[in-house]
Amino acid sequence: QLQLVESGGGLVQPGGSLRLSCAFSGFTSEYYNIGWFRQAPGKEREGLSCIRSGDRNPNYAHSVKGRFTISRDNAKNTVYLQMNSLKPEDTAVYHCGACDWYDLRLLGSWGQGTQVTVSS
Repeated sequence: QLQLVESGGGLVQPGGSLRLSCAFSGFTSEYYNIGWFRQAPGKEREGLSCIRSGDRNPNYAHSVKGRFTISRDNAKNTVYLQMNSLKPEDTAVYHCGACDWYDLRLLGSWGQGTQVTVSS
């Protein structure tokens, strides 16, 4: 079973940047597609990006394409989400989990999440 722990959230001003980390572990975890998701209060979960093991062609949601970059270090069992040009509407709890690369669906459970707040 895949275990996931997110970190790196915080408070940032509009236009700022943050880098989130997702430490993953578990039997054959290095073969999982790992992605990032977010959920704001009162809103549905949104799939943001998904990266396959060894893949250099991640998929992104339209809402974050060009601003967010996902990357993966299998030697460290970590997936990162570099978030630039942050907007107040990016405020949410960010989670990582196994993902479907094509439609950015969450497959299974996600980690406990890390809060990102974009505010001046």
